[in-house]
Amino acid sequence: MRKWLGHLIPHKLKYRLFALFALVILLPFSVLNLYNYQKIESLVQNKISEQSHEQLDNLHRSLEDQLSIAFKTLIFLEQDTEVRRILQKPEERSVLDNKEIMEDKFKGLNNSFFLYNPSVYFTLLDNSGHVYTSYPPNTSLNYSQIASNASFKALKESKSSYLWVSDDANYVSRDISKSPSLLSLYAELRDRSNKAYGLARISIDFSFWFQSMLQKSESDQAYFIMTRTGEVIARSIPDSSLSAAAVKEIADMPQSGHWTDQQSDTLVNYSYLSSLDWYLVDRIPLHLLFREIETLKKQYFVTFYAITAAFIAVAFMIAHAFTRPLSHMQIKMKEAVRKDLRIRLPEKRYKGEILELTRTFNTMMVDMNGLVQRLRAEERQKDAVHFQMLLAQMNPHFLLNTLNTIKWIGLRSGSEETVEICLSLGKLLETSLNSDVDLIHLRDEIELTRAFLYIQQVRYGNRFQVEFSYDEELVYALVPKLSLQPLVDNAIKHGIGNMAEGGRILIRMGRSPLLQDRLTLEVEDNGIGIDQSSKNQGEARKRPSIGLQNVRERLRLLFKDKGELEVIPLEQGTLCRMHLPVLLSEPYENTRQSIS
Repeated sequence: MRKWLGHLIPHKLKYRLFALFALVILLPFSVLNLYNYQKIESLVQNKISEQSHEQLDNLHRSLEDQLSIAFKTLIFLEQDTEVRRILQKPEERSVLDNKEIMEDKFKGLNNSFFLYNPSVYFTLLDNSGHVYTSYPPNTSLNYSQIASNASFKALKESKSSYLWVSDDANYVSRDISKSPSLLSLYAELRDRSNKAYGLARISIDFSFWFQSMLQKSESDQAYFIMTRTGEVIARSIPDSSLSAAAVKEIADMPQSGHWTDQQSDTLVNYSYLSSLDWYLVDRIPLHLLFREIETLKKQYFVTFYAITAAFIAVAFMIAHAFTRPLSHMQIKMKEAVRKDLRIRLPEKRYKGEILELTRTFNTMMVDMNGLVQRLRAEERQKDAVHFQMLLAQMNPHFLLNTLNTIKWIGLRSGSEETVEICLSLGKLLETSLNSDVDLIHLRDEIELTRAFLYIQQVRYGNRFQVEFSYDEELVYALVPKLSLQPLVDNAIKHGIGNMAEGGRILIRMGRSPLLQDRLTLEVEDNGIGIDQSSKNQGEARKRPSIGLQNVRERLRLLFKDKGELEVIPLEQGTLCRMHLPVLLSEPYENTRQSIS
């Protein structure tokens, strides 16, 4: 990833300045303009959608009015005594008289309710085989065929008072209605005792109503009536259609809303009619909505990018003029490396800040040349000191090799105690020889302390006991190398070394109770105390302990004021307490070796 970024980021300063200008100023400003225009388009789209929904709501209310008129007509026919008498007792008059009376009733209904929209058709059936209609039928009337209509059967099976059928086949003469289907209300006519005395079918030519309502709509704006299954049953423009994506989006949402159809580049608004499980859909081409906005956007962005191009050219020229002296200085600095820093820049060619930079560069070359000479001299001195250190390390190495020889002699002779002493002393000596490492893990320091204690236990005949106490989470804390051994050595020499028995050394390691980021190492003994030990050993031993002083100095060099060593006299014995920062450094291995 970094390699690819390295190729994309320009290396020259003038190109970086230009890229910074483009990323910080041009790009955010362009994105902001695009966002603002998208916001405007969204607001316009929502506004147009609201207006379209108002039109759909008007269509919705008009269709509800048609359904309401159908219900009112049904109630009027059911409550009209003369109509009920004809259907209940058709034998009282002749067939022609009954038909004439019914036709007058139908004409009266049309004149009262449907004066401006004569697209409602009535069909009445009695229980004696007579049919009365307000329209010329497409085929000859057949009572049995009409009464056995599947919708009438569904009405009786559902035992409801009425049933709406949205896809009733058109049974009206083609000279009157050419619509493929009608919206029909099927109902049973019942008297006051709730006894059925006939059947009624009131149909609305919704296609005719739909076309009459949309005569003044925009030529490019299409309206549809769609069923829940996605079937378009009416449309304002004969050849118009909805895309499959729009049909699926609308059919999955039984509610009103709007959706942008990217496939046909149109805004689709829809309103749901729960009573019929229909959708009223309005489709508006987006180019009608955003025609003026697109023109304005093109004019604005052409002007914006023309000004931006001119500004970029000027900015690039300024960046080039500004970075040209720096490029010249870069070339001279490369030559300085080849010529051992013996190079100077002409100061007469520049003014202002560049002149000051040139003078500083020349001064720096002089200072660096002198510094290089001093470093070379110091390097020669360092090589001489290193040679002397190598000579000084030969004796300890010789001692370590001698210990290994004694160890193998002890192994051959079966003296395990000699072998263990050699191993313990070898650990201490090998650690002291490793001058490259100043800090080691606490667990390693504990192992070195155990090795030192083993030697002392052998020397003093196991006359004292040692107890270790530490937190397992701190075994990988970093501590100064060989920092516990001087404290333990001090506890043995000045505390329990002269005790015949009962000597005890407690070694505690943990976080400081006052500061959780501080590590506290304590070595406590129950000996005679450091003051009494000094008195017993005479005036020659009253000087400060070399081992403790060495530990204090190393703490100061490694941790400054965060490292501290305290020597606290107790009623019986002495407590040495060391404070240092908690520095955890776990190894890469997943498995930790526990300290025995």
